[in-house]
Amino acid sequence: MTITIRPFRESDRPVLRAMTIEAFEGVSIDHNIDRLLGPIAAEDWRTRKGRHVDDDLDAPGGEIAVAEDAGGAVVGYVSMRCDRGAKVGQIPNLAVSSEVRGQGIGRTLLEHAIGRFREQGMAVARIETLDQNPIGQHLYPSVGFREVARQIHFAMPLTDSDDAQANGTGPR
Repeated sequence: MTITIRPFRESDRPVLRAMTIEAFEGVSIDHNIDRLLGPIAAEDWRTRKGRHVDDDLDAPGGEIAVAEDAGGAVVGYVSMRCDRGAKVGQIPNLAVSSEVRGQGIGRTLLEHAIGRFREQGMAVARIETLDQNPIGQHLYPSVGFREVARQIHFAMPLTDSDDAQANGTGPR
């Protein structure tokens, strides 16, 4: 598949939000929290994860590159943040449309991000994935990333509901 990588356009925002939600189902911290604790403040994980697109754009040094197919349809994206002081480039989100996964688009987007980091003088590129994401665990090392740490995420409800105390997750 032939794709073009281009800068984010404001008209991409709703498409990228939807793609993010689709790509991170079952492999996001927000989804795990909702599965274990229920929706937070009447917002489910999809709303919170979809807003990551906004967070990526609003972050200092934040940028998004979009992949589109020959017909101009958005088929993937990679978000990038550069910490110029530390010289660390971070990839907070990478998503590819389910219809075209497995065709090298994720790899192409990662290579684009790494190239951007080099252009901007970054010394290290960072990306992370969850243990439950086999695609990330395979793809990232195949591009040259090395595992440097593992992290465990914890969450707890902060309500005094009888349900939370009954299942052992509420305050004591």
